Amino acid sequence: MAMLGKRRPKRAPSGVSGLQGRKADDRHTPAASQEPDLLEIQGLAHDGRGVARSPEGKTVFVDGALPGERVRVAVHLTRKRFDEAHVRELVTSSPERVAPPCPHFGRCGGCDLQHLALPAQRRHKQAVLTELLGRQGISLEDAPELLAGAGEDYRRRARLGVKVDADGRVHLGFRARHTHRLIDIDSCRVLVPALEALLAPLHRQLSALEAPRQVGHLELLESDRGVVLVVRQLREHAGDTRRWQDFAAAQGVNLARWLGREGPAFEWLTPVPALECRVPGPSGEIPLRVAPGDFLQANAEVNRLMVGAALAWLSPLVEKARMLDLFAGVGNFSLPLAAAGARVTTAEGSPAMVERLADNAHANGLDIDAHQADLNDPAAVRELLAVTRPELVVLDPPREGAEAVSQALTAYPVPHLLYISCDPATLSRDAAHLVQGGYRIVRAAVADMFVHTSHLESMLMFEFTGSTRDPQGAPSDG
Repeated sequence: MAMLGKRRPKRAPSGVSGLQGRKADDRHTPAASQEPDLLEIQGLAHDGRGVARSPEGKTVFVDGALPGERVRVAVHLTRKRFDEAHVRELVTSSPERVAPPCPHFGRCGGCDLQHLALPAQRRHKQAVLTELLGRQGISLEDAPELLAGAGEDYRRRARLGVKVDADGRVHLGFRARHTHRLIDIDSCRVLVPALEALLAPLHRQLSALEAPRQVGHLELLESDRGVVLVVRQLREHAGDTRRWQDFAAAQGVNLARWLGREGPAFEWLTPVPALECRVPGPSGEIPLRVAPGDFLQANAEVNRLMVGAALAWLSPLVEKARMLDLFAGVGNFSLPLAAAGARVTTAEGSPAMVERLADNAHANGLDIDAHQADLNDPAAVRELLAVTRPELVVLDPPREGAEAVSQALTAYPVPHLLYISCDPATLSRDAAHLVQGGYRIVRAAVADMFVHTSHLESMLMFEFTGSTRDPQGAPSDG
């Protein structure tokens, strides 16, 4: 993976967004057929839709279509520069098309790539990261490494919508894609078995409540020490509270709720459990205490692979190194790296998770200095970097990315940086700041955290190779 992250001149805009699998010379070639509804799919957009061109040359994004297929489409949304359509008839099928394993596919908005073979899904995600970096003028000489686990039974947390219709029927499930319409779900191939087994009992429970309209949604979480059900209760109802407690006892789950419409209060309705999730460490597993509302990766297996990759990539660097973990959560990366020998300072926006991280460090006998900070505030970020003077920074931001941090790291450069991202678009934006500021990518990986969806997690390892600058921008020989 040597010579990764070299910056190259930006290429001219292609005129088409997010295509994969097209040849450069057919970029503006209309479909061979002149029938207006018969299109040839030339590639996949980043969100997993097929991409074609109408006979007039207009871009068409087609739900459920795959590269190489010929399809008859129905346009359901017309815009100035592109149309959105869905497949009305599959004329020629891709060899990578498979039968979706879920009966709700096509209606539920949760898994939009089940019709594409799993190896092809993962190649697409690797290509998306490479292409988005390429738009910023950053080239990867090799495809990103792949971190992937099981294709089913992987999701350990989920939020289920609840709705009572005009006829009084209670619905429980996930939203249709890009709408607020609720799709009833009685099975889910991606939920871990302990959560999927609750779907039918929860349907019956909601129908048995006296005031089901006072339930906003349900949250499910499987920890290493049992399942948690959290009810979003809009208004107190004593009889239904008892019904929920009876349900929890019958199903053997822990029960909590958020009560109130505005500023809801959290409370346990069963004894407070000791929830725990384990991550790999350098010499065995490390338990992390968690609570409902804490950030927790949905796929435990892939999260373990990501933590393992971080340990493998950074193991030659962490011994006694000053490390700053930003957006640290409850310690998913900072505790394993502290156990590997790093001297760790953390920062996180949520005071509750800062407290949990500190407790986790103490429980594991690790010395970690945990702080609460607004990491979108450039002044706060600069102060953290100036005070801690880290030799290694780890970033694991939310979807909005870490632009303030990335910009600050060009003024306060560090030798090594590991960026974990759940949004490749904001990652590529931030990577452009870093490469422009003197960093280069030395390692890259895509983690298939949400199988059968277009969502992807990724990891980039940077080294600083430019001249060191002081906070005022004057170069030095650091």
